[in-house]
Amino acid sequence: MNNPAPAPARPRGRPRGNPPTRESIVPVARALFLERGYRRTTLRAVAEAAGVDPALIAYHFGSKKGLFAEVMQFQCANVLAVDEVLGGEPATLPDRLVDAVTELWEDADFRQLTAQGDEAAHVLREYLEHELLARLVEFLGGRDATARATAVVTILGGLIYTRYLNPLPTPAALTPSEIRHVLTPALRTALAPRPRTATTAGTGRRTP
Repeated sequence: MNNPAPAPARPRGRPRGNPPTRESIVPVARALFLERGYRRTTLRAVAEAAGVDPALIAYHFGSKKGLFAEVMQFQCANVLAVDEVLGGEPATLPDRLVDAVTELWEDADFRQLTAQGDEAAHVLREYLEHELLARLVEFLGGRDATARATAVVTILGGLIYTRYLNPLPTPAALTPSEIRHVLTPALRTALAPRPRTATTAGTGRRTP
């Protein structure tokens, strides 16, 4: 009597066939994070809602923190589309930057996501530094591109902090159009090329 052949071992790594993509899992996870918050949302719950094996989520995102980061990045990229912001007329770039930030932060769901602890703050810092700042430096070019981009992101970060994260009464009371009117001149100045400063030559001795 022949013994039955052993069952084939389950392969590791990405599941075969046509499993749901990252993009199809992220909206499901976003809905659960909004409904339950970060702490009460589990990978198993996301997998069940998405109709997939939890191993697939672990394969795509690594951890719950990685999944949450993807949700936040998706939300940022969906509204604060850097390609579109940078792709218009240079003269109106300050207006587009302010409008993109206020549109993102006026969204109630996004603000609910950002209230979910250190994980949200970390993702926002990463997005501002590695997406917006880095792309601005590349877009501006030249010797002073980093300084100009840093000034822009600092202004926008101040807007985010004083209006949304730790609101002050005056900035919080402004409408988005009023914010644009207030901040556009500062952003225009920040984006402008810096004039070259004259360097003094010699040995450092004062000349009469």
